[in-house]
Amino acid sequence: MLLLALDTATPAVTVALHDGRDVIASSSQVDARRHGELLLPAIDRVLAEAGLKLDAVTGIVAGTGPGPYTGLRVGLMTAETFGLALGVPVHGLCTLDGLAFAADLGGPFVVATDARRKEVYWARYADSRTRLTDPAVDRPADIAEQVEGLPAVGAGALLYPDTFPKAHEPEHVSAAALARLAAEKLAAGEEFPAPRPLYLRRPDAQVPKNYKVVTPK
Repeated sequence: MLLLALDTATPAVTVALHDGRDVIASSSQVDARRHGELLLPAIDRVLAEAGLKLDAVTGIVAGTGPGPYTGLRVGLMTAETFGLALGVPVHGLCTLDGLAFAADLGGPFVVATDARRKEVYWARYADSRTRLTDPAVDRPADIAEQVEGLPAVGAGALLYPDTFPKAHEPEHVSAAALARLAAEKLAAGEEFPAPRPLYLRRPDAQVPKNYKVVTPK
């Protein structure tokens, strides 16, 4: 087994290789505006660090968000393209699940990432492997009662201490955590959902109102 894991759903552009036993190479860079520019060089870097070629990869693991439209599609389109080119499966994992797995907390807690617009993408967890709620996007104040008293991880939790007073790292997801979680699930024979993006709201870019289409007569 050689899994190539990647995620671009948060400001972190993160890539890792897992050989079926553990992560053998990884890279993470935080830059919310350069996902497309940084992802392929990061993949080249981890392959070089491991002394392997891309054709050695037997499966792709892609973070499916939730996240901003532009950043999220960079990772998912890259994963799909590599999967088709190599003839290997592409496994989708919720980005919030990767953060929960990395947090390694034993009791109930919350994962919250920054959704901008003064909102967070979030979900509740029973433990680091068990999500209790579907991912959602809300203003922190609107979910205060639902998360009251619970520890929280992720950049969204760190941004809003009034709602998440027990917030701590990890701030962003790591592909290393996604790879470990995926390898564990594969070893247990679990099935993965299709790698479809979790877009929980419309993209920021919109067609202007009163837009006139001009076609030749």
